[in-house]
Parts: sequence; C-alpha cells; structure tokens
Amino acid sequence: MNAINNVFQFIWGNPYLRFLAILLITIIIALLAKFILKQVLKPLAKKTKTKIDDLVIKNISSIIFYIILLLGLKVGLQSFELGEDVQSLFDGIINTLLIFVVTLLLLKIISSFALQWMKEWKFKTKTTADERLIPFLQKILKAVVIVLALIFTFNAWNININPLLATAGIAGLAIGLAVKDSLNNILGGLQLVLDRTFKVGDKVQLESGEMGVILDIGLRSTKLKTYDNEVIYIPNGYLANAKIKNFTHPDVSIRVNVNFGVVYGSNTEKVQKVVLDAIKKIETVIEEPEPVVQFLKMSDFSLDFVARAWVKNYTDAYSTQLKMTDEIYNALNKANIGIPFPTRTVYTKKTD
Repeated sequence: MNAINNVFQFIWGNPYLRFLAILLITIIIALLAKFILKQVLKPLAKKTKTKIDDLVIKNISSIIFYIILLLGLKVGLQSFELGEDVQSLFDGIINTLLIFVVTLLLLKIISSFALQWMKEWKFKTKTTADERLIPFLQKILKAVVIVLALIFTFNAWNININPLLATAGIAGLAIGLAVKDSLNNILGGLQLVLDRTFKVGDKVQLESGEMGVILDIGLRSTKLKTYDNEVIYIPNGYLANAKIKNFTHPDVSIRVNVNFGVVYGSNTEKVQKVVLDAIKKIETVIEEPEPVVQFLKMSDFSLDFVARAWVKNYTDAYSTQLKMTDEIYNALNKANIGIPFPTRTVYTKKTD
C-alpha cells in the first residue's frame, strides 16, 4: 500500500508525469464513453419508436472522444506553471477548439433532424411547403449556432463584442422591417403545415368567399384553383389568421340543401312525401344519414320547404344539388302541387 502511495506521489509530484497521467486517464474515459454510446445506448435507441434519440447518439458518438480529450488537455496543462499570459493563450486555443467541435456537433444534429423530418413529413403533408420550409429553418438554426459560436469564441479571447452587438442589432432591426411581410408569410406557412389546416387536394372556401381546390402550399403563398379554372395566389400570413371552411374535414361527406316553395292550400304532408320519394331515387344520395324534407315557414307568397340529403363525397355535391332541384320541380308538377311566384293585386278607383 505504501509503495502505491509512493508511486502516486512521485507521479503527481512531477508536472510532466502528472500531465501524461491525466491525458492517459482522459483517453480511457473518452474511449469508454464512445464504447458505451455505440455498443450500449445505440442498440437501445433503435428499439424506441422515435428516431430523434438515434440521431443524437449517432452524432455525439462520432465526436464525444474529441470533446473529452480537449477537456482533459485543458485540465492537464494546469499541471505546469506556464504563467498567466501563456496559460491564457493555451486556454483560449483549447476553448476555441471546444467551441468548434461543439458547433460542428450541433450543425450535424440540425442537418440530421432536417433530413429525417423531410422523410417523415414529405408524404404526410402532400405539399411542397415543408420541402422549402424545413431547409429554410435549417439554415436559420445553423446561422444562429454559428453566431453563438463566434460570440463564445470572442469571449474566450476576452474580446469586447458590445460594439459589434449594437451594430448587429441596428442592422437586424433594419432588415427585419424590410422583410416583415415576407417573414409573416413564411411563419404563416409554417403554422399552416403544423396545424394541418388543409392539404393539397382539399376543397376550401375562404372568408372572402373564394372557393376551390388547394393546388400547392408554398413557402410564402398558397395556390387555390377555383371552379372557373383560375388560380389564386393567397399569402400564407393572411390564411393563418383567416376563417377557412374545409369541406374535407372531418370527412369528405357533405349535406346538400335545396330550398323550394309551394302555393298556400297545399297538403304539407303530401309535399314532403312527394319530394322525399323523388330525391331518394338520385344515385349519389346516400341512405344514412337519411334525406329529410322540412316545412320551414309561411312566407308572403308561399309555404317554404327545404330538402336535405347527404352525399359520400363533396365532389358530388354540386351535381347532386342540380339533380335534386330538377327532380323536385318535376315531382311537384306531376303531383299537381302548385309552385308559387310573387303576385301583386292593384285596385283602381273609378271616378266620374
């Protein structure tokens, strides 16, 4: 036991041997950490449903050795009495290398996440927005990481960066004001993709009244093809804050309504039966939910009804509505039920 203590004191008392001992221990720890990540944690991560842990472990395991080695080198150099200036120089170099390695690690993780996200979302969203939006966000995150790395590097060398930050702040404010609308549209596109407000192929109606099918959700705008074969480009910033009617949610079935009126004196039960029998014969009308004919009110010139029927797909709604109107008119005529029109009686006074 005394022999071991003597050896330890001899090694620890000699700065060069102490430096080599710390370096050797650091290498062992670095290799052990790399082994644990690759041989233990990596297989465990593959068993989980998420791919995030796989990406993190894969990227960390390839660079963890150098991080631990640099930390050990920094601790080992404290064994020598190098003087304040020399020690500060070595600390600055090692801190810079650490910042470089960590920055490289973060950039690799961001790239891996972006690639994985593209693979998982590309077919789910059926839109090109994520194909352009994800690389854009990837570039922003990389720029943020690089800027932070530069700030930490300047700090490691005791360089005052307050004037640079003030200048960058003014420049950033000017740029932000110049591209405010574009950023608003880009963030709006991100919100539309994440919220899944609609996807390519959905039939929607905007708050302003336009109706059509979504052609594409881009980085700055969304393409809407109307039923007049016109394409409308709508800024994503507007869509993110607008009320939108999506005919495909919660499913593609939809109810079709046709309003009609009959003359006063008509038998309301007969009217409902005649019209109901007529619309049930239409092929696109489904049995469940079943069609209904409702007596709404007594207007000035007519008894007002509404026929309601469901179709399986919203694409059949317009043609079904036209067919229902035609069948209701013919059925009422065949049953000798009068269809009213506005009339006005004019009284004239005879004078001598």
